[in-house]
Amino acid sequence: MENVVNTGLEQIRIVLVEPAGPLNVGAIARVMKNFGLRQLVLVNPQCDPLSAEARLLAVHAADVLEAAQQVATLSEALTGCQRAVATTGRDRTTLPIRLESPQDCLPWLRSPLADSTLPAAALIFGREDSGLTNAELNLAQRFVQIPTSEAYASMNLAQAVAVCCYELAAGQQSAARRPQAGCDHGIDQVTDQAIDQAIDKIDKAEVSRRNPHSSATPIASLDTLEAYFNQLEALLLDIGYLYPHTAASRMEKFRRLFLRAQLSEPEVAMLRGVLSQMKWAIGRGSGEVRE
Repeated sequence: MENVVNTGLEQIRIVLVEPAGPLNVGAIARVMKNFGLRQLVLVNPQCDPLSAEARLLAVHAADVLEAAQQVATLSEALTGCQRAVATTGRDRTTLPIRLESPQDCLPWLRSPLADSTLPAAALIFGREDSGLTNAELNLAQRFVQIPTSEAYASMNLAQAVAVCCYELAAGQQSAARRPQAGCDHGIDQVTDQAIDQAIDKIDKAEVSRRNPHSSATPIASLDTLEAYFNQLEALLLDIGYLYPHTAASRMEKFRRLFLRAQLSEPEVAMLRGVLSQMKWAIGRGSGEVRE
């Protein structure tokens, strides 16, 4: 079996929303360490991640458990992230979003930004029994569904994390792989190198096309965008464009629009300034009407 040396995965967070099983949490810590991921974030855990059961399954990854961050909300777990992928096992027809396979989607989490730096990124997993809510899915930019047999589509949480961690690690450059001793992989290495170079060129072209910002204008973090969405929703409710009972579905469309644009921090600041000025002008106009 090949040994894989993993690099460039340190910036990726594995985020578990309200995990209920300590055995699952322990097994996830172990598989994370297997594939070179270190950042585990637990959102409102429903179990003790440092319990004997969790440690039993973690085996030699107790350090990942002990370093795990615990937060109250998913928004807090995504603070500072520039990219986020959410996983879901729900039927494609029930969601107005594009579901991708791990192989197609997850390399995006570790692909560099326009300034060649690696993004702070998160891979989000939902509850064992019910997954992620629509509101939680809305915090991500892309969505993964692991292809499974129709005869039994439901996966254990730890197994789903293992599949995704493998895909993240397997996407590393072939230069980071050590072949088995005594095997002649010369031809395969040349072929892999050519393929990797071609993929690298495609990835850089795609990054440049989708994100033309320079290093002086970094991509906005997800928490910065979330503050903008909250401000936008409040203003649209104030002016009657949104109604409370339909606001969530309408805001989904705005979220998708702005997330696709990959706005920079200065651009979000500019948009928030426009909203603030609009709110001030509306208030001033209302005052004049009352006078």
